Amino acid sequence: QVTLVESGGGLVQAGASLTLSCVASGRGFSSYTMGWFRQAPGKERELVGWINGIGSSMHYEDSVKGRFTISRRNTRNTMYLQMNSLKPEDTAVYFCAASWSGLSYDTWGQGTQVTVSL
Repeated sequence: QVTLVESGGGLVQAGASLTLSCVASGRGFSSYTMGWFRQAPGKERELVGWINGIGSSMHYEDSVKGRFTISRRNTRNTMYLQMNSLKPEDTAVYFCAASWSGLSYDTWGQGTQVTVSL
């Protein structure tokens, strides 16, 4: 079991870049598929993308494909979300999550707010 803490959120202007971090404590980080999710005000939480345990495979939702990049550094128990060309519609609370099975996410962070202004 791991616990997750996100950081790096903030207020930026449209077109800017921001990098979020998700630090895991506990054993076995490299065994987990890790995902980034987001929840905008009044909307359901949605998947942004995920990365497999060794960082060899990633998936992105169409809304962020080509703008966001997920990476991980297992020696630091950390996953990253590099966000470029941010748009106001990217405004949301961003969560990281860990999946042992690869089928469902078992552990969630507390979230970090990202606000993109015009």
